[in-house]
Amino acid sequence: MRVLVVGGGGREHTLVWKIAKSPLVDDIFCTPGNGGTEEIANNIEIKAEDIGSLLQFAKKERIDLTVVGPEAPLVNGITDAFKGEELNIFGPSKDAAIIEGSKAFAKKLMKRVGVQQAGFQEFSDAKNAITYLREQHFPIVIKASGLAAGKGVIIANNIDEAEKTVHDIMVNKRFGKAGTIIIIEEFLKGEEVSLLVLTDGEAVLPFLSSQDHKQVYDNDRGPNTGGMGAYAPAPVLNKEEAGKVIDRIILPVLSGLRKEGVSYTGVLYAGLMITDDDTKVLEFNCRFGDPEIQAIMPLCNSDLVEALLMSLNGELKSARIEWNDGSAVCVVLASGGYPVKYEKGKEIEGLESFKGKENVILFHAGTKKENGRLLTAGGRVLGVTGMGSNLKEAIETTYSAVREITFEGMHFRKDIGRKGLVREKSLLSK
Repeated sequence: MRVLVVGGGGREHTLVWKIAKSPLVDDIFCTPGNGGTEEIANNIEIKAEDIGSLLQFAKKERIDLTVVGPEAPLVNGITDAFKGEELNIFGPSKDAAIIEGSKAFAKKLMKRVGVQQAGFQEFSDAKNAITYLREQHFPIVIKASGLAAGKGVIIANNIDEAEKTVHDIMVNKRFGKAGTIIIIEEFLKGEEVSLLVLTDGEAVLPFLSSQDHKQVYDNDRGPNTGGMGAYAPAPVLNKEEAGKVIDRIILPVLSGLRKEGVSYTGVLYAGLMITDDDTKVLEFNCRFGDPEIQAIMPLCNSDLVEALLMSLNGELKSARIEWNDGSAVCVVLASGGYPVKYEKGKEIEGLESFKGKENVILFHAGTKKENGRLLTAGGRVLGVTGMGSNLKEAIETTYSAVREITFEGMHFRKDIGRKGLVREKSLLSK
């Protein structure tokens, strides 16, 4: 098989790395790729949003399977375009991907099918939103309804912060068209966790649970980022509880979409909040999580390509995935100043010591090779994933590896996985 992976971040390097292990695959292309994918795939200079050029390339190169990493091409209809040319592509249709492309759509869908979520109101006018906010309790959550690269969720602690946020999103267009509509949502107390599943529209095949760390600084402080690290599995959502999420959240949502004439094929990502009362949905994404997938895939002992094909062929009911019994932790190394202003072109050193190591994997995100040197080329630069027989061991392995890597301005969180350790101790004490 000839496989095309669309995208150029840490998620896409992870997918290329895992796909390369499949005996079904002969050649892999990645568009546009990065300094890491270059070592195991053919990088092609086509942007992930350039659907026309991607389609032309896939036809010319006789690509047997295209796997889409980022959400933007999915929301913009890449799957429909490829299927229109009878090309195999893994990812939901435009009508299905709206579950991430419009938070307003997702919220109303959940309300229709009776899925537990935070209370909310939708606004397309800044003045009406501010009037509503003046009658609410704080903290409160304000979300841009459209795609904002994982940065469109803001927690306002008082009315001044809330008004500033609404003005920033709706008037100053901080997130462009993504903020034309906003969602104002009740603040939920609890612990966040992610559950990703493969689905052919009816059957689902769950991955291990994982926990992302969105804020840029330790102890969940600072602005939201695309994700500063993750670990898997997350003790807060064991297999039994994950089964309940599938029965009470995933399957009702898929059924609700089918009733509206939409068959969802691809990855469905549920961002959840485990509260004292119940498990509630924070958001849905239409693609593999980044960096969650960087912690999940190293624990997968099965052929991912085989599972993707079974999903596309409506055969997922008979699919199985075998998982390593250990844990994995991914720590993101970011450029100084991320997620706001940051510099590129800083030389990355220390990676040569990891060649041949089986318990540490380096997933490239914002990197590029230039004149034999590896340079930073983005906000999130590398994902360092370490594995261990348990979470404590995986954390130690990962941070030991992190200390070997350097580049000017390098920033990373030092508490990835800490919540999991606390949760494990809590469970043992019961």
